[in-house]
Amino acid sequence: MDLDNAKPNKALNWPNRISLARLLLVGPFIVLLLNQQPWPWARQAALGIFVVMAVSDFVDGLLARRTGAITRLGAILDPLADKVLMTFSVVLLSVGSVGAGGYHLPNWVAVAVVGKDLWVVAGTLVVYLVTDHLRIRPTAAGKLATLGQLLLVGYTLLAADVAKFSPRAASCGVLAGSWAVAALSVLAIISYTRLGLAFVSAEGKPLDTNTRAGKASNRV
Repeated sequence: MDLDNAKPNKALNWPNRISLARLLLVGPFIVLLLNQQPWPWARQAALGIFVVMAVSDFVDGLLARRTGAITRLGAILDPLADKVLMTFSVVLLSVGSVGAGGYHLPNWVAVAVVGKDLWVVAGTLVVYLVTDHLRIRPTAAGKLATLGQLLLVGYTLLAADVAKFSPRAASCGVLAGSWAVAALSVLAIISYTRLGLAFVSAEGKPLDTNTRAGKASNRV
């Protein structure tokens, strides 16, 4: 989405309210993950909040498209809420002292997920500086990576319950999901890089002649 052409946000519409609520729920989610030892019910409560946030991610996008309420604020709030949620989730679940009922994510999954998000944010900034347009356009690979992350975090939170029936399914599921998410993160990086280069190639602004002249004089 080119935010220069998005509708101005005159009011906090319902899709934006849902995105904002999802962003605010990250706080209680973190508190619950960090207090699993003193609160035996914390993991299940964290899983419940996570499911609510995951469903709301689908609902606010669907509502925005159905009502035509796609605004600049929503275009920023929605991916921001996703990135904040996933960053804290994968980082905390990869910490040995936190985890979820004894199950942890490999630390390289956190590196892959956070690295992908940092790459996208940095690329968006570069595209804006080069083209004077702020573009936020998810790719199919990016959406698939986000879906994979949601499923992995949800399964990790649920793994202790799965282990009551099959410990092997619990541990193997977390590991297999981790490899899948890492691979999807790499594919997302490639897709966003290609998209960013296409934006720059199509709309890159030329360097100001005065700036070039100044640089040339400095060399002399």
